[in-house]
Amino acid sequence: MSTKKNATTSSKFDIIKWLLVVLLLGTGIVGFYYFEEQSLLLRVVSLLGIVGIAIFVALQTDKGHRTKDFLQQTHIEVRKVVWPTRQETVQMTGIVLLMVLLVSLIIWMMDSLLFWLVRLFTGQGG
Repeated sequence: MSTKKNATTSSKFDIIKWLLVVLLLGTGIVGFYYFEEQSLLLRVVSLLGIVGIAIFVALQTDKGHRTKDFLQQTHIEVRKVVWPTRQETVQMTGIVLLMVLLVSLIIWMMDSLLFWLVRLFTGQGG
């Protein structure tokens, strides 16, 4: 019973936090254009500050915690990736370019042959 009550209370606070995030972002965007006579640098820094505060508030919610955990896990997984060496990359790029050239030549030859056949059958050839 108490976990249900805590979950309900937590979700209510999360809704309030998300409304605060939306309010902060809306205020930041409106303020950015409302104070257009001010320096662009000052407006951008202010907007980035408001976005930073909104992100901080969003990370305090349940979805924010789950997103933060997900990003940490993906960072760990990316560090496990074995990246190819420069030589492997150059070789694979060369193979891809060669295959693209080969396929494009085959398609060009088929197109030319079909064009010649159509001209021959329709009598439009010279």
